[in-house]
Amino acid sequence: MSAAARFFFFLFFAATGFACQAQIAPTAAERVGYKGLFAAAAAGDAVAVKAQLARQAKAQESDAYGRTPLHVAAHGGHRDVMRVLVQAGADPNALERDRYDIVTIAAVANDLTTLKAALELGASAKNVTSRYDGTALIAAAHLGHVEVVRTLIRAGAPLDHVNNLGWTALIEAIVLGDGGSRHTATLQALVEAGADVNLADRAGRTPLALARQRGHAGMIRLLERARAR
Repeated sequence: MSAAARFFFFLFFAATGFACQAQIAPTAAERVGYKGLFAAAAAGDAVAVKAQLARQAKAQESDAYGRTPLHVAAHGGHRDVMRVLVQAGADPNALERDRYDIVTIAAVANDLTTLKAALELGASAKNVTSRYDGTALIAAAHLGHVEVVRTLIRAGAPLDHVNNLGWTALIEAIVLGDGGSRHTATLQALVEAGADVNLADRAGRTPLALARQRGHAGMIRLLERARAR
């Protein structure tokens, strides 16, 4: 797929609300089919997880979608299970089939408590994730998850990472946001953290130009105060 085709494909799904579904949680059918360690992780049963590990279950095994038990636990917000799995050797930075890690899973779900647990367990906010070569920060900015964005910034997420669509977290807050209070606050958090307010997209459009194009008044004022061009 060409870069232009990817761009318009992404815009379509973003506009129709499906872009957020890019990371796939285990389906009900998958959860029913899970056995052993996966079943215990999906259920959030830390005692059963410990029992499975004691029986030599592998903490790093994968299901058909490439998810490890740790991914499954993160999707469920099962933080006690996550801790047990990492202590048993699960990689906190592992990527599943679509290249999502537990930080991005928690960030997209707006699950701040699970995000903080993931970071405490050694997961990195700097990982390049997803089919778009993005980051958890870009995903959270796109969705307007303000506190998640602030947490990722404090954890050292790269502010000016450019994904394969040519967009930064700051640009995604503008072009995929609704211009409302959540996305404007997200933009403010990024600006205050030092994100480049003049880093343009592939077409040469700056964040200020993009905000003006969309009529996002609050974002325009914020960017102008930050001396954006």
